[in-house]
Amino acid sequence: MQYFLNWFTRLYPVWLVGTALLAFFWPPSMIWFSGQWIVWALSVSMLGMGLTLSPTDFKSIFKMPGSVTLGFVCQYSVMPLIGWGIATALRLEPGFAVGLILVASCPGGMASNMISFLARANLALSVVLTMASTMLAFIATPLWTSALAGQYIPVDAVGLCLSTLQAVVAPIVIGVLCNWMFPKTVSRIACFGPAVAVLALSLITGGIVAASAPKIAENFGTLVLATFALHVIGFAVGYLVPRWLKYPDQISRTVSIEVGMQNGGMAAMLAKVHFASQPLAAVPAVFSGVMQNILGGLLASWWHERPTVESTAKEDAV
Repeated sequence: MQYFLNWFTRLYPVWLVGTALLAFFWPPSMIWFSGQWIVWALSVSMLGMGLTLSPTDFKSIFKMPGSVTLGFVCQYSVMPLIGWGIATALRLEPGFAVGLILVASCPGGMASNMISFLARANLALSVVLTMASTMLAFIATPLWTSALAGQYIPVDAVGLCLSTLQAVVAPIVIGVLCNWMFPKTVSRIACFGPAVAVLALSLITGGIVAASAPKIAENFGTLVLATFALHVIGFAVGYLVPRWLKYPDQISRTVSIEVGMQNGGMAAMLAKVHFASQPLAAVPAVFSGVMQNILGGLLASWWHERPTVESTAKEDAV
């Protein structure tokens, strides 16, 4: 069973792209997955993340404060501004612009941990950065979205904050508490968490693509360009800033991956709930999810063949 779950999780990009293609060419197959289904799917995936964490994991933040602070600051400064800059430069229509800014203002995605592992980056730091940026997303994401997307349409920052607390932060906290109070029980079911998250995010992608298939076809080139630029610049800046500050290459790789990969599922859920007047706002999150996994996978393959001094030393020690 564990082998199958690991195999299923590793093929996350395949399921994501496959579901998107199915929904695009045959919308009725996924059009049913909408509304509260999206909210609950995101909550379940966040609960799965929480079940893999324990209170002791939070202590890791204090063991590497400089790296965590650097990654967090880059995540919530570089990406939102890049998203706004691309939306402005490409003159995206309001729905797409709001969606791109929203996904750029979200925390790091869980897939970043997998990419960090494949790229021989610092996996522990990757997990801590994802956790830290997600736990504080209820503050950072609404503030950035309100500040940068408010020029297009009114943004309910308080509503975004509450939705993020309910659908993202609360499930993680519940998962951590369950792991703390019932460790034996959780240990038997936590292995299903990543696979359930993959399934949930794939269904979210399919539902959004099915609902906007005609508009996606009409604006395909623009959306590909916008999300490609968002993640390429994010990966690049996330790597160059730590290197400029003299951080080791392994740390730089980790920050690059965390900055370049966003929680598209969260962005899609918030867009569907809070920007109903702009149904296209959820579409950039879908393109972002596909694009970041393709680019992240290529980057991981490149870095895997070029191990850092730190990862080589660790492998030699083992």
